[in-house]
Amino acid sequence: MLVLTLQSPVVVAIYENNQFLKKITSDNKASDFLIEIMDKILKEYDVKELIYLNGPGSFMGIKVAYIILKTISLVKEIPFFAVSGFDLNGNKPIKANKNLSFVKENDKILLKKVEACDFKIPLNLLELNKISDTTPNYVIEAV
Repeated sequence: MLVLTLQSPVVVAIYENNQFLKKITSDNKASDFLIEIMDKILKEYDVKELIYLNGPGSFMGIKVAYIILKTISLVKEIPFFAVSGFDLNGNKPIKANKNLSFVKENDKILLKKVEACDFKIPLNLLELNKISDTTPNYVIEAV
């Protein structure tokens, strides 16, 4: 399972045998949507691992997804991984706020005034560079 915590919509992708199965989206706040949908998913599917986009992106979306999924991971003993947002959009700019985007240049992440690109749900989880350090990667300090 992969959770993308975008500002809007929030996206949850479900995989079976590493292959994309289903996408669920919501324009609701991540805090409301993730709790509700994860409860439903845990009842309907045998969840083997959780993966979330740990940044860069919306501070609140990343933080909420991390807290909810880390808690589920600990309580249900489900392995938990992170993936960079740049892995889901071909290393293109990611929206930071109304005017700026996060840009990856020479393995550094900078803020620039450029158009952000959309994330793409991978068809196969084997395409992802999953990392064990699930700490949110805010890139710049949260305020």
